[in-house]
Order: sequence, then C-alpha cells, then structure tokens
Amino acid sequence: MSETAHDIGNRGEDLAAAYLESKDWLIFDRNYRFEKAEVDIVATDRNYIIFVEVKLRSNTYFGQPEDYITPQKEANIKKAAEAWIYERKMDTAVVRFDVVSIVQKNNEAPQITHFKDAFR
Repeated sequence: MSETAHDIGNRGEDLAAAYLESKDWLIFDRNYRFEKAEVDIVATDRNYIIFVEVKLRSNTYFGQPEDYITPQKEANIKKAAEAWIYERKMDTAVVRFDVVSIVQKNNEAPQITHFKDAFR
C-alpha cells in the first residue's frame, strides 16, 4: 500500500518537528488552520514565535522542496500566522517565517535543510 499525500506530509512534519525539538525548540502547534490557510508548525526559539513551512520530497528531479513554496502559499501562511497570534492575544510577539526542506530517498536518512527567516 503506497503512502498518500497526507501520509507524506505527516511524515515530513514529524521529521521537521523532531529536528526542531533536537535544537531545543518548543513546538506550540501543528497543522494550525484558519479558513483555508494553514501553517505546518508553530514553535518558539528563545524570543521568536516561528511559523514553519515543511516541504518533503523523495527526489530533486524537479527542484528542491523549498522551490515548491509559491507566493500564494506564503500569503496563506502569513494569514494563518496572523490568526494564530490574534487568537492568543500575542500582538507584541516577534515573528519569523522559516522553511524546513527535507529530501528523503526511499528509506534513507533524511537530508534536512533549515532556512531561517525564509520570507517576510
């Protein structure tokens, strides 16, 4: 039985969350949704609230995973981030948007690249 897109997304987010936690980050939320907007991981690293987009690919034939983040996707992440901040009354929080890019071929160890402050 092959993995669905949802399964692949969950696997990527699990890998990214484990990676971030290994860096002593605290994960606040996963798969936060507001209307049709979503952010994969909401975390903190010292003074920042960080909204993380995770991209997992099994190969790089058609580009790196981070290449699949469109301007529309960025806008949706920002919309979800604004809602998350508003709901928690954290208007003064310092916010950052990161990308965790993962390439995992077959069952090999994942190659994880973390782009801090990937977009504004």
